[in-house]
Amino acid sequence: MATEAAGVYPPLEKRPLQGTICLFDVDETLSPARRHASPEMLEILSRLRHKCAIGFVGGSNFQKQQEQLGSPSVPVTSLFDFCFSENGLTAYRLGKPLAGNSFIQWLGEEKYQELVNFILRYLSEIKLPKKRGTFIEFRTGMINVSPIGRNATQAERDEFEAYDKVHNVRKNLVEALKQKFPDYGLTYSIGGQISFDVFPTGWDKTYCLRHIEAEKERSGIEYKNIHFFGDKCFPGGNDYEIYTDPRTIGHAVENPEHTIKLLKELFDL
Repeated sequence: MATEAAGVYPPLEKRPLQGTICLFDVDETLSPARRHASPEMLEILSRLRHKCAIGFVGGSNFQKQQEQLGSPSVPVTSLFDFCFSENGLTAYRLGKPLAGNSFIQWLGEEKYQELVNFILRYLSEIKLPKKRGTFIEFRTGMINVSPIGRNATQAERDEFEAYDKVHNVRKNLVEALKQKFPDYGLTYSIGGQISFDVFPTGWDKTYCLRHIEAEKERSGIEYKNIHFFGDKCFPGGNDYEIYTDPRTIGHAVENPEHTIKLLKELFDL
């Protein structure tokens, strides 16, 4: 199987498209939101990897990406040359970890608690069709805030997403946070169906590009063609910064099937 062929790829410096790398958002780009990537997607990525370097860059933690892209017997680090979890704050290159960073270390406990207390008070005062659990998820490089709660079922997530499109629950909370904490140096990024991320300004998905640029010193490869594929490429979406970055060639996709179609066209797969 292609997913088990991790050891047979040419070394990075011997890929036919040596100066090219393809980076992918995860949810709705490589897989349906919070669900597993299809065998067809894993097959096309494997074929692409024989031509150029590939990597994913997601806001979620590493464990979630392992669940969505890997399997119990196949580590996700064997399927990609570069794995950038939490926008690259947790990073792997050819299966080995790279240096990371931490949100709590950057912000400090006192400011962090003020932020969290404000969010929990705000959420306690709004009424939604449903509320579940895990309204704030603490991650290495950010916090993820979900008004309905991350424990919601898929049906409840779908319901909230439709409700949010009409009532702007996430957008309104983000505006309240911007007004309350204007001097915290934070960026708020709405992504997925039910949540938004809060992280230090500059720690968006462009953070991973520093690892790509470091390849020039590390391996002598200068990645001049950095293709990025994502579904939230609009202003305020969590792919917007890397999609519009002058260092990347951005491709906005509608869903995983669209990603496959584009890869076949762009790289003759």
